[in-house]
Amino acid sequence: MNPVLRGESPSVEQHPGIPFPDADLFCFAALLPPSERARLAELHAFLQEQIRPVVTPYWNREEFPSHLLPDLAAHGLGELELSGASRLFRGLAYAEVARADVSLSALVGIHNELIVDLIDALGSAAQKARWLPELRRFRALGAFALTEPEHGSDIAGGLATTATRDGDEWVLTGAKRWIGAGTIADVAIVWARDTADGKIKGFLVETDRPGWSATKIEHKIGLRIMQNADIVLDEVRIPAGNALPGAQDFAAANVMLRNSRAWVGWQAAGVQLAIFDVARDYALARKQFGRPLAKFQLVQEPLSRILGNATAALGLMAQIARLQEEGGFDMPHAALAKATTTSLARESAALGRNLLGGNGVVTDHEMAKLFNDVEILYTYEGTYEINALIVGRAVTGVSAFV
Repeated sequence: MNPVLRGESPSVEQHPGIPFPDADLFCFAALLPPSERARLAELHAFLQEQIRPVVTPYWNREEFPSHLLPDLAAHGLGELELSGASRLFRGLAYAEVARADVSLSALVGIHNELIVDLIDALGSAAQKARWLPELRRFRALGAFALTEPEHGSDIAGGLATTATRDGDEWVLTGAKRWIGAGTIADVAIVWARDTADGKIKGFLVETDRPGWSATKIEHKIGLRIMQNADIVLDEVRIPAGNALPGAQDFAAANVMLRNSRAWVGWQAAGVQLAIFDVARDYALARKQFGRPLAKFQLVQEPLSRILGNATAALGLMAQIARLQEEGGFDMPHAALAKATTTSLARESAALGRNLLGGNGVVTDHEMAKLFNDVEILYTYEGTYEINALIVGRAVTGVSAFV
């Protein structure tokens, strides 16, 4: 059988006698057509054999392994949203990247959902021609600059960065925070409030323009490969043609945020596959009291719970993919998916870390890295509480935000 009909991982080769060798116990990959199953199998093998084994030192040092970008591009990860693949394939691909490394999955997801797809959907013909060929091959990187130092959850109403039209130019002034790839991006999609009409609009800003500065945010506990930045725009001038014609109010940003929340759900599913892979391999290899940990009841129970959480997350996200294909997908679906899957991932990470005992607190055994990365998934793209309020408003018709 094609290995990723079951999502086969390196643990299968180590433990060939296991009846259910992979965390995708319900075989969600089998829902794909044969051509996409084969493509997912190839992607899985590449990520597990060439990416996962080499990324931990970069995570430890908070460095970005830029030399991996050409290989990621060669496997289509720079253009997933323009590939024509099914929503389920794209979701499972995002999950597989997270299974190999959550930081790189953040880069791949933001790049696809918030940069490439946004420029394709909202950009002018000239903007698409200028940026998409380079972005699709990871020869250029983009950043999505929305969040600000004083405005996160309330960004829609509180956004303070301004854009002022001055003849044939726009002048942008303000600050942004937590901007993924902010220190290494070639272009940023900056959201700013037009001083003429008060609307929040999107602008393409090349990062080598005078007045742009980016400072890396240090000492993060998770997603340490992702280069988050504080951005300062000090009267940055851009041509009038850099305004995104399809991003003339915040509704455009909200559509992209809805899509990216769903993508985080796939991240949460994928990282739980990784948590299970690491935990089961450790339980089978580690011996205490003369027998493998896997033979203890108090080890088998958390393994089962991790697997249940991962399966529930995959099932939820498979339904999100169906809604996206059929056109019924909306923000409450994305919010519920993001909040639920990341909560499950948080429990799974805690169970996995505990199962490894003292070895669960060092990155040598991967679990500590996964544990910390999950904390970031739980927080970004809308906190659990904000997403819960979005769902609550949808099911009651009453807003409890303020």
